[in-house]
Amino acid sequence: MTSDLQATPDTTGWAVPRGDVHVLAPRTSRYCVLIPVINEGERLLGQLRRLRDLGLGLDVVVADGGSTDGSADPDLLRGLGVRALLVKRDRGKLSAQLRMGFAFALTEGYEGVITVDGNGKDDVSALPRFVAALDAGAGFVQGSRYVPGGRAVNTPRERHLAITYFHAPVTSLAARTRYTDTTNGFRGHSRALLLDPRVAPMREVFDTYELLAYLPIRAARLGHRCTEVPVTRAYPDAGAVPTKIHGRRAQFALVEILLRAALGRYDAPGTRG
Repeated sequence: MTSDLQATPDTTGWAVPRGDVHVLAPRTSRYCVLIPVINEGERLLGQLRRLRDLGLGLDVVVADGGSTDGSADPDLLRGLGVRALLVKRDRGKLSAQLRMGFAFALTEGYEGVITVDGNGKDDVSALPRFVAALDAGAGFVQGSRYVPGGRAVNTPRERHLAITYFHAPVTSLAARTRYTDTTNGFRGHSRALLLDPRVAPMREVFDTYELLAYLPIRAARLGHRCTEVPVTRAYPDAGAVPTKIHGRRAQFALVEILLRAALGRYDAPGTRG
């Protein structure tokens, strides 16, 4: 059952990408699961079946970046228990999709948003841990394969080293809070965090992967309670690695984004902390 709807937020100044909103079912939960995707095909459909079969009682919102593989068909997703499909018809990549999803969730009155990639690498049975952390007052919840109870399955060696010895330490230093798995998109965000004007995630500067680097740092620096929960992230035994990050240029772009976040370059204008 849902709780009473939260007050409609003041959307003045929000930059939400243009797109189509397909509401497929009524709201039934306090938190929603937001899945940003583009051309994930059977990986997404299998994940949605798993979510449906688990019966966790969480509304699912798919934020599609313009898939052409048929996986974002509203009727198909309705049959898999998806509550809403958002289809971006504007510029931008992951952060633009997240802005669409966050805006929808906040205006629909959800108390928080749990994000998870739609490529099937994450074990969604961990979702109740995010709910419990948000219920306990966390503002930002990072899923981690590296904390006790977490599992890293077939993580590519280069990626493991980059997370462990660069991305997580830089994020932790900037945040003044220890994180262990900072490239992992399995995360929880409270309504209070997303509506904090000092965070202001609905800005056009968040276009590609900026929100992934910015939110854990900014949340901690502003005093929102931040925590990690154990998750399992499994890569395939063989074949192509499910990822949208390809090549050295893309990797260097992620490094630049992280350093800009660490230096406060994405902080909301006129705010400190």
